[in-house]
Amino acid sequence: MVEKRLENIMDVCGLIAKILLESGAETTRVESTIAYIGQAAGIDLNCHATMTAIFISTESGATTHLVKPNVSVFNLQKVDEINSLSRQFSAHEIDFDELERSVRNVDHQVIDFTWLEKIIGAGLVSVAPMLLFKATWSDLALAFFVGIVGYLASQWGSKHSKAPYLSVIVGSLVIGLLANLLQYVGIADSAANIIIGSLMPLVPGVPLTNSLREIIDRDILSGLVRGIDAIMIAGSIGIGTIVGSFMAHILTGGI
Repeated sequence: MVEKRLENIMDVCGLIAKILLESGAETTRVESTIAYIGQAAGIDLNCHATMTAIFISTESGATTHLVKPNVSVFNLQKVDEINSLSRQFSAHEIDFDELERSVRNVDHQVIDFTWLEKIIGAGLVSVAPMLLFKATWSDLALAFFVGIVGYLASQWGSKHSKAPYLSVIVGSLVIGLLANLLQYVGIADSAANIIIGSLMPLVPGVPLTNSLREIIDRDILSGLVRGIDAIMIAGSIGIGTIVGSFMAHILTGGI
């Protein structure tokens, strides 16, 4: 009976760690959350999380639970909900059965924004950096719409292809193409300002931030993996932008 309960606790902890890591939490948060849950359950658990595997074991090391995460997209809302549940369980506000039910509900729940919210958000994010460059009002408005088109293009790319980094290449290519064409026809004042702003929805801000935090916390392996992935995304964005600008140059008779 005790062994079955231990197995159940480790299984739930493995699911919690998987949700946290896949949703964008840093490895230190994952490891500390599992330790707190284990203490609240009366079991000393050790957790070692990397970007490719999560290991959970008891203090004696007699039982080990392995979870393989699949880090692809981020959902910080799930991180917040799991953090709230772990705090409630640690404070003995909920029992383990309720914790397990709630965690499994979070795992199966599709927490997402509507397409309208995503589109408006992408447009607003594209406008914000333009304010630093004191862009014209017309360029601000154009950055809003170009950023939305680039975001939609990247979503289309991710839907139709599973190739890594292809979606950001498609999105940045469309942005570079549109911005240069708008400048060529005289609608935009600065294609460079529009490109800088419109690329913001594609920039890997969360992976880069988590990478720096983990390196500072001396989780070198996970930090480097996240950092390299962020650099690859940024490089793909650069390639797409250059290709899009080159295509605009050809279409406008530059060559």
